[in-house]
Amino acid sequence: MGWEVLRRWGEDAVRVERLAGGVANDVWSLRVNGRLAVGRLGVRSDADLAWETELLQYLDREGLTVPVPIPTTDGRLFADGLVVMTYVEGGPPETEADWRCVADVLRRLHRLTANWPQRPGWRSSTELLHADTGTRIKLGAMPPEGVARCRAAWGRLIGRPTCVIHGDLNPRNIRMTADRVALIDWDESHVDVPDLDLALPHNAAGLDSVALDIAAQASAAWQAAVCWDDEYSIRRLAEVRAV
Repeated sequence: MGWEVLRRWGEDAVRVERLAGGVANDVWSLRVNGRLAVGRLGVRSDADLAWETELLQYLDREGLTVPVPIPTTDGRLFADGLVVMTYVEGGPPETEADWRCVADVLRRLHRLTANWPQRPGWRSSTELLHADTGTRIKLGAMPPEGVARCRAAWGRLIGRPTCVIHGDLNPRNIRMTADRVALIDWDESHVDVPDLDLALPHNAAGLDSVALDIAAQASAAWQAAVCWDDEYSIRRLAEVRAV
């Protein structure tokens, strides 16, 4: 249907400006009911979007600062691939102390979602030891040697507990103010081993040397696989050690 679906949020709902960072989706700032909001239009299934919007509502109720879905005029949390969410103010983390605050929020996210069901259509990193596809990941498109390196990195995570991970913790997706840390852009969130979120700048999560190496290798392998094959993914695969 495209952006004409925005009228389901009210006759005065309008697009304002395209936002940078959308790869799989078309992302815009909006004005809805006179307030600034963000809209993300893509091709994810209703089941996928239901999982994400229910997660965001839950995290908001538990006190985490996240974009909160704004319902349509008839109460739906998404419609025809469009999700409209509250706009979150703030800037990226800049200091080691900032990143330690980010790590604290991630630990809380992981504790709150220890029993969360998997996002429809997704597979965790350890499930990809024996599967070739999972939503945006298609290991068959990667060089076999690269797949072997990624699987070796993920194999070190076997047996660890799982939870919801954010999955895309670049500074653009973190919004800090003086009194809180917000995480935005949950498009790649899914259930996986929390280590994938914890290879942070300055080792802000306080991992020991072995744990940090495991997290860094597994995270680099994930980013290589989920983004394959652009310049960024090729660079991330180069960080994953040969088998």
